[in-house]
Amino acid sequence: MIQFTGFISILTVSVYGGPNIFGGEIIHMIRDAGVVAKVVLLILLIFSLVSWAIILMKARLFIRAERENEAFLELFWQGVEFSRLKKETEDFEFSPLTYIFREGFNELGRITKITPLTGDSEYKNPPRRSVILDDIQRVLRKSAVHQQAILERYISFLATTGNTAPFIGLFGTVWGIMESFRGIGLKGSASLAVVAPGISEALIATAAGLAVAIPAVIGFNYFNQKVINIQNQMETFISDFISLLDRQIMKKGI
Repeated sequence: MIQFTGFISILTVSVYGGPNIFGGEIIHMIRDAGVVAKVVLLILLIFSLVSWAIILMKARLFIRAERENEAFLELFWQGVEFSRLKKETEDFEFSPLTYIFREGFNELGRITKITPLTGDSEYKNPPRRSVILDDIQRVLRKSAVHQQAILERYISFLATTGNTAPFIGLFGTVWGIMESFRGIGLKGSASLAVVAPGISEALIATAAGLAVAIPAVIGFNYFNQKVINIQNQMETFISDFISLLDRQIMKKGI
């Protein structure tokens, strides 16, 4: 709450020219606000805390995922044996490409246990080879969908926050203005001294709504683009892996 009100204080100081005019009164204004205004600010505070938690968590996730993807691809294109590649990337916990590779390699292992790769005529036969590759590709794509779901998890909350927070703040502002006009009617005066405190108190909700929504929208757009980039990377890797696996089966060098 202190951080949130502090941000609003900085905003109002920059607008009105100094802390003695308005900024120093912000906490008192929130304290003296009506029940509806306090509820609105509390809701916005919860949205803000959850949004920032998601932003920090996802930033860490994508940094690690991109770093481990790059390291994995470097090993993959060095022509390392699949069994060795799996062993060397055991500590890659955040890499979607590593997860996809492991699932494909495990599926290949299950196939070879059922039908060992023996007999040139059997595995160099295009229909038989196609069945094996189709089965592995199905597993790879299922793994990619699973990884995409992990990457996208909780990001939708940022979009929800960005879309709803301004309207929640606007609701608080409208309610505050209604209360101000009600005060005018009761006092029978429309002077600035009567109107200004209520209006300024009401506008806090709008400022708070924007302060919550802006980081959420920026975070959503940024992470959504990251998901698209990694999704394209996974699609490319699946095609490359299947092509390489086809050549490996033809040579029976797995």
